[in-house]
Amino acid sequence: MSDKSLLDLADEEFVLLTTFRRSGERVSTPVWVARDGDRLVVITPDGTGKTKRIRANSSVEVTPCDRRGRPKPWATTVAGRAEVRSSAQDTEAARAAIKAKYRLQFAVFMTIERLVKRMRDTPRVALWITA
Repeated sequence: MSDKSLLDLADEEFVLLTTFRRSGERVSTPVWVARDGDRLVVITPDGTGKTKRIRANSSVEVTPCDRRGRPKPWATTVAGRAEVRSSAQDTEAARAAIKAKYRLQFAVFMTIERLVKRMRDTPRVALWITA
């Protein structure tokens, strides 16, 4: 697949990010996604299953979906490579791209998460996805 088809997915509200276990079993998670230059970015708490799987196997698939993770009827899955980036600069750049795209939804979600976690910030990492 070309970079263009992967980057087109940045316009979707949600995408299904599929990672792979060592056994090859697929694990799919709906995520917010934004474009940052020539890649897609996702932010996620550090230490999640998807970050562990990506560190072991960088192959991913990205599919447009609804907020519950159901692929859209016309959806085409695009293969890519993901990289976990944990530097403050990379994480902040990804966070800024997500925040700019999702605005109020992002602010509400992050506020609720902080309240649930008793005002503790969750350390996050950036996922860079390229074709």
